Amino acid sequence: MQPSIAGMLVCAGILVFVRFMGWSMIVAFMASLAFGTTAIGTLSAVGGSSPQIYTVFAALLLVTAVARKGIWRELVTIFRRIGVASVVVVLMAYAIIGAVLFPRFFAGQTSVFVASRTSRGVYETALGPTSANITQTAYFTLSILVFLGVCLLLRRREALVDVKRGFFLWFGLHTAMGIIDLAGKMAGAGDVLGPIRTANYAMLTLTMEEGFWRIAGAQSEASAFGSVSLAGLAFSYTYWRRTGSRFAAAIAAVLFLLLLLSTSTTAYVGLCLLGLPVAFSLARSFLAGRLSLQELLLVVLMVLLGFVVLAVSLYNAKFFDPMLRLIDHVVTNKLSSASGQERSYWNYKSMQAFFDTSGLGIGLGSSRASSWAIAVLSQLGMVGSILIATLLAALVWTPARSRRVMEPELDAIVSSARAGALAALLALSIVGGLADPGMGFFVPLAVVMACGARIWDDADAQDQVYGRTAGPLPVAR
Repeated sequence: MQPSIAGMLVCAGILVFVRFMGWSMIVAFMASLAFGTTAIGTLSAVGGSSPQIYTVFAALLLVTAVARKGIWRELVTIFRRIGVASVVVVLMAYAIIGAVLFPRFFAGQTSVFVASRTSRGVYETALGPTSANITQTAYFTLSILVFLGVCLLLRRREALVDVKRGFFLWFGLHTAMGIIDLAGKMAGAGDVLGPIRTANYAMLTLTMEEGFWRIAGAQSEASAFGSVSLAGLAFSYTYWRRTGSRFAAAIAAVLFLLLLLSTSTTAYVGLCLLGLPVAFSLARSFLAGRLSLQELLLVVLMVLLGFVVLAVSLYNAKFFDPMLRLIDHVVTNKLSSASGQERSYWNYKSMQAFFDTSGLGIGLGSSRASSWAIAVLSQLGMVGSILIATLLAALVWTPARSRRVMEPELDAIVSSARAGALAALLALSIVGGLADPGMGFFVPLAVVMACGARIWDDADAQDQVYGRTAGPLPVAR
């Protein structure tokens, strides 16, 4: 392994800051997720893979989780209380077996697109084992182990506060680096975050679109920045709506502006889709005559924004022409472009591989698609897709009984985590090329599932002590 000095310095900085603040390892782990292009080193033995720094913190988090007393008893409780924990383990086993067997069993029977670490980029070839089967399966397995680790840590009620801190530190760092990246480019300094981009995969960080700089932040390209920003916007907006937090409102507002300036197709399409439930909620509240203060503020801001746009258009009819050309280029004409047609062909070949393998899949990491949903079908097959769908259903559906006994702050954290995970999956479905939904899905899933399990642990304890049904349960502050 060839270590990265910059990666080790970033790791040390995160550890020192979290230690100084007196926070736990889960906060450090979630903060490391903001550094999407910072690798801890290069592994020559597995095709030159460069694991990101979050893998180090994930390992430390797992050590912290399993080093507790009574770990085996708590692990049994996790599987007894959280039904999807068993589904997650089955999914992990199926993914590992499929990554080993399917590329060999179906070798040469279909063609796939794979990413090269050389100048060839993404190219079409016959199905066969690749180093990506190892690396992608390792990342997928690590995500599932982190899911179990977070569930274990959340057995302690005080850990929930650190989870909230972790989410805000993650998206706060992401927002700050987006601002720094854009400011550096506009000032003519170029890629000022270049020193921390130590991963060896392709970076599209110094590109322009119709005269506008593309914002990459600490990610590898504008679409990756847009994906994380959509998750952060959904999380912070939901938390603001539930609690009125000014800090959450500030993050949501800045992320919204960065998404508008990002020139990312993923960002623009994702914003439109995320805006639908917001618009529906506002319309329903307005028709029912129950507009909250936050909803009224949103309506006023949208009206003011509309007046500003109208006034600028009347003053200078051509003022918005560059932005209209940008939207036309990155959204309206995206599918007809060479890049759009190429990505559509990736999806076509991925679906063809699904049918060529009789629905079993070609194995995790065996191909590259242009949509997460299609990648899941292609790589994990019908069995893996059903397991993923089960996890998604568990994330979305919250029993009415749980909502009745959930304290408002706890409900805000759970709802925000769920919104962030769904926004992340939405972004991946637009542009994601891998079947692994990543930490942006498994960490919020663990939060939602563990909080639900913890509620009923406390309720059962209160029933045993007082012989009555528990009311709303408090959350540590």
